[in-house]
Amino acid sequence: MSEPIIAPSILAADFAQLGTEVASVASGDWLHVDIMDGHFVPNLSFGPDVTSTVDGLTAQELDVHLMIEEPEKWVETYAKAGADCIIFHVEAVANEEAALALARKIRDLGVRAGFSVKPGTPIEPWLDRLEHFDEVLVMSVEPGFGGQKFMPEMLDKVRALRSTIDERGLDTVIEIDGGVSAETIRACAEAGCDAFVAGSAVFKQDDRAAAVAELRELATL
Repeated sequence: MSEPIIAPSILAADFAQLGTEVASVASGDWLHVDIMDGHFVPNLSFGPDVTSTVDGLTAQELDVHLMIEEPEKWVETYAKAGADCIIFHVEAVANEEAALALARKIRDLGVRAGFSVKPGTPIEPWLDRLEHFDEVLVMSVEPGFGGQKFMPEMLDKVRALRSTIDERGLDTVIEIDGGVSAETIRACAEAGCDAFVAGSAVFKQDDRAAAVAELRELATL
């Protein structure tokens, strides 16, 4: 397994001190940016302007998670805002054909393409389509709010993904988001995750660099 990717989620940051907050997690590999529209999920976060501001504050890659309706209307905007990977929800597009078309569009913008599934959405229909995606984000909580309890049964999806990716020799990254902490990250790594989104587990700590280092150590097999 390659080195684990730790992606602090700025949703858990103090936006009154955004520059300081971003600098405090500079040891993270990526920054995870949660975009919520108040429709697809019952919460509202921020949009392309904040995304662009964050991009200007860091050299880290921006892992942009679109928890929004009609993501196809927004991918170009977020690519221009600095996204290095754009993840959309399969539940937010019309069908599988639309999902694959959107992945192509994202890649054509020079950005990595990813998809995400809510806890209630099976992963099996997507296992033979993984070559179209650079990243798969497994939600281990219901999307929309931070600080929720980790759902260990979601690791079955990770195992299915890991098995398929390895069998087919793909380099698709498996990421997990929701309740990832020092208590849960080892099990995620053992199931086959490559990348780990951590919000409260990093930003609620006094020493964010130490928190990132601990998570990375626990996820290193």
